[in-house]
Formats: sequence, structure tokens, C-alpha cells
Amino acid sequence: MVLHPPPDGKWGWMVVLAGFVQSALVFGVIRSFGVFFVEFLAYFRESSSTVSWVVSLGVAVLQFASPLGSALSARYGGRPVVMVGGFLASLGLLLASFSINVSHLYLSIGLITGLGWALVFTPSMAAVSHYFEKRRTLATGLAVSGAGVSSLVFSPLFQYLVDLYGWRGALMLVSGMSLNLMVSASLLRPLEGDPTPKDKAGDSHWLETLASLFTLELLSHGPFMRYVLVFVLVDAGYFVPYAHLVAHAREVGCSEYEAAFIMSVAAIADMCGRIFAGWLADSRFSYRLVHNLTLWTVLTGISLTLVPLGHSYASLMSLGICYGFFAGALVPLQFTSLVEIVGAGYMLGGIGLMHMLESVGALVGTPLSGWLRDITGNYTVSFLMAGVFLLAGSSILLTLPNYFSCSQPSQTRTNSTTEPPDPEALELRGLPQQGRDHFQPEAETG
Repeated sequence: MVLHPPPDGKWGWMVVLAGFVQSALVFGVIRSFGVFFVEFLAYFRESSSTVSWVVSLGVAVLQFASPLGSALSARYGGRPVVMVGGFLASLGLLLASFSINVSHLYLSIGLITGLGWALVFTPSMAAVSHYFEKRRTLATGLAVSGAGVSSLVFSPLFQYLVDLYGWRGALMLVSGMSLNLMVSASLLRPLEGDPTPKDKAGDSHWLETLASLFTLELLSHGPFMRYVLVFVLVDAGYFVPYAHLVAHAREVGCSEYEAAFIMSVAAIADMCGRIFAGWLADSRFSYRLVHNLTLWTVLTGISLTLVPLGHSYASLMSLGICYGFFAGALVPLQFTSLVEIVGAGYMLGGIGLMHMLESVGALVGTPLSGWLRDITGNYTVSFLMAGVFLLAGSSILLTLPNYFSCSQPSQTRTNSTTEPPDPEALELRGLPQQGRDHFQPEAETG
């Protein structure tokens, strides 16, 4: 089988376009769900913490099921897996429109749609990483910037649809929009020389290679597990504004459209932050990706702690812009910095495993924020706590091996053996086998 290096372009830009659409219809919907949050509070007459579990469960399932997306993509190819994910995401939103109590929303949006999102996001991000090497961070930044662009449109659009058709009719229309995930999946063409589903179908040792398929060896890799802990804490605070910033703005006197517009402008800043961070990380002005990640994580945490100071439309707009830019810049660095921790060859499995483990933060953070709102009467402590979570996560980054070195880390194995990676195991993970010696996780060194 003839193998080729990543082209850093060509059809790769179509894969970036697919990632752009998919991040728009996954995280763009999640980030604009604050409009529905307000409607659910009024219709079901439940507490903020109870309703907060709807979005929190969706995000948690997205992350927890990410290894499943990685494994199925490695086994059957990214294109069919993303198509199935798009169908499930649409189905869950459609079923949610018929909900008569909050538990129905937990099952439809939290479980079914969350699972669909998991099958979409991880394979698409891994596909971008396969097509790019030198411009990987920029390409990833462009792909995930779809969430910022869609949030610009979705927040006021969802509010308009709710006003026009009610929240049930609006969810039906959002369900129809999500079917475009299946269309974008057709662009996920595998690289020439990559293992194909046919190559893998003949494997007769499925049970023996299950642990390798899910890259469970990373669970004993100290730097990787600390990196995961960082994003458990980050996720506990990161998603709080998406669920509660609209409600907070309404509480301090903003109209429903002003509150939605704050999220839209924050989305523009988010998009700019993602692209700028990708360009900066790939430029000659930048050294270590993990240093860039630390900077944006700290700034995001600080911006969250300042949100309670916004008591007017103008001040909340300014804070929303700052949060949007910093939080957007953080996203592409989360994925590309992982290369410095585990090596490029473990990206697909590493992303999936990282998303699964960090789901704890997403699961707890937003309901905790809602609970703090219920007992304090406002969102001040909620946003302060969210910011503290991110600042705590940034401090753990300082413990990574050779963090204070400006040179790129060497790529070494997670164990002490000198044997090359098993080609069969690499194929099961869906990894290109060119340059296999480079595709090694970094060992913990001092």
C-alpha cells in the first residue's frame, strides 16, 4: 500500500469546510440554547438547576461517547459514522419538540442528540488533523470557527423562531437544520493510503485489539491524565455562559433581543479568537502550543469572573466580547496542544478519550451554576465559580513535563519498550502509518 504524507491543503480544505459546518450545527446549537433555557423555565416551571441538566447532559454525552465515535470511525470510516450521528442529532431535537416534562428533554436532547453530536465531532476533528501537519492549528481553528459564525446567527434566529412558532415549532426547525450534518459528512474523504473500512473488516482479533482501538494505554500516561484534568476543570466553567448569560442579562434589565444579541456579538469575537489563535500558534512568533493554551485559559477565566460586574447592556456587551474572543482562542489549542502531550499518532484516540473523561466537568458545571443561582437569587456566584474553575485548570498546565522549556518536546513512547507500534493496532485506530516512528506519545520526563 502506497502511503502519502498529509497534503496540508488540496482536498483538506474541503474537510475543513465539513468541520466548519459540523461545529456550527453542534456547538453553535449548544451555545445558542440559552434562548430555549428561558422558555423551558417558563413552560415547565422547574428550577434553574433542574432545567440546566438538559444542556449539561447533551454536552456530557457528546464528550463521554467520543471514544465510541473514534472507535467506530477507525473501524468503519468517518463518513458513515458522521452521517449516523447527524441523523441522531436531528432525531433527538425532533423528539424534544413533543416533550411534556423535563425528563423527556433529558432523554431526547441529553441522550439521543448528545450521542449524535459525539459521532459527528470527534471524527471530523481527527480528519482535519490527518490532512494537515504544518498548518494544523490554523486548519483546526478555521474548522471550529463554525461555532462562532452560527452563534452569531442562531441566537437571534432561535429567539425569532420561538416568538413565531413557539419553542416546540422552533425545535422542529432546528431539527431540520441539523440534517445538514449528514450532507457535510460526504466531504470526509479519507486520505489516499489510509486504512479503509475494507482493510479493517477482515480483522479476526476484535476482542484482542479492543483496548488498542480505544487507546486505553493513555490511561496510564501521567501527562495525558493531567491534561485531561485541566479540561475537566475548564469544562466545569466554560459552558456556563451558554446556558445562563442570556438569563443573567434578562435579570439585569436587558430585553430578550438585547440578551440574544450579546451572545451573537460574543460569537463574532469567538470566531475571530479561534482564527487568530490558530494563526498565532502556527506563526514564527509562537513557540510552544501549550504556552498559548495557558494564556487563553487564564484570560477566559478572568473574563468569566468579571461578568457579574456587568449591570447594563453596554457593560455586558463588552464583557461578552472579551469572553467570546478568549474562549474561542482556547478551543483549537485544546486539540493541537494534545500533539505535544501524546504525539500525532494518538490524536484520534486521544481526542475521544479526553472528551470522555472531561465530560465530568461539563456534566457538573452548568447544573452547579443553576443551583448557586437558586440559593443566592442571582448569577454572581455562578460566574465567579466558573472563572475559578478555569484558573485552577490553567495552573495544572504548569505541571506538564518540560513546560518551562521553549523548545518543542521530543516524541517518545508512553512505555519503556523500544518496539515500534503494532501496524495492525495503528490501522484499527485509523491512523496513517507514514512516519510511524514519529507517532509516539510523549513519556513523562521529570
